[in-house]
Amino acid sequence: MTMEEDKTNTCGTICLKYLLLTFNLLFWLAGGAVMAVGIWTLVDKSDYISLLASSTYSAAAYILILAGAVVIVTGAIGCCATIKEQRGFLIVYFVLLLLIFLLEITAGVLAYIYHQELSDELRADLKETMVQQYQQPGQDHVTRAVDRLQQDMKCCGSSNSSDWDDGAWIHALAGGRRVPDSCCKTPSERCGRRDHPSNIYKVEGGCIRKLEEFVLHHLLVLGCVAIGIAFLQLMGMVFTCCLYHSLKEDPY
Repeated sequence: MTMEEDKTNTCGTICLKYLLLTFNLLFWLAGGAVMAVGIWTLVDKSDYISLLASSTYSAAAYILILAGAVVIVTGAIGCCATIKEQRGFLIVYFVLLLLIFLLEITAGVLAYIYHQELSDELRADLKETMVQQYQQPGQDHVTRAVDRLQQDMKCCGSSNSSDWDDGAWIHALAGGRRVPDSCCKTPSERCGRRDHPSNIYKVEGGCIRKLEEFVLHHLLVLGCVAIGIAFLQLMGMVFTCCLYHSLKEDPY
């Protein structure tokens, strides 16, 4: 073995290479987890997103999906850079890690900000969306979302079932119903004509509270995953810098 090979394969450099390879394996797994959380956030009862006035919720999820996709490419570059000991690849790898770190911090911050604003937004906008757009022309997506929300969450109206008294739907399309059929505990044709608690859902806080709990749960998972994996990437950036400087010190 030549002196150059001895210096290139010092114990410290070899340890750093194995650490970085191990990190890349964990990084790929983390990337899959990030994409899965982003997709789950969008797909799980995705109709509900149409009832939210702000796009922050879906934006944070899309950022996580993008970050997860970039992780897959970044992991491959990291492995090549580590095995081949290419300082140029290490620089590209570090920059991509930094980009993903910033994306995930952004997603986490958006989740936190929206978490703070969610209650006020729902109270300001949900009733208007539900009772004024339900079964109106061009609002099929809102109608589906409202029906699914009331059935899945076992609620009726934004705050309570009497919210439907103010809606455009009840004056033109209700056909004698007091509430939509999706408010019924056992839905059937025109079951909404009787709004007694034995027939329809009477939930304290109405659908606002139910939807808020649902979105807050998703935001908590989304934010924790984003921030947690972002700090994992800090370790990768440290390992990359150490390996870069270790190789830089070796003669070529």
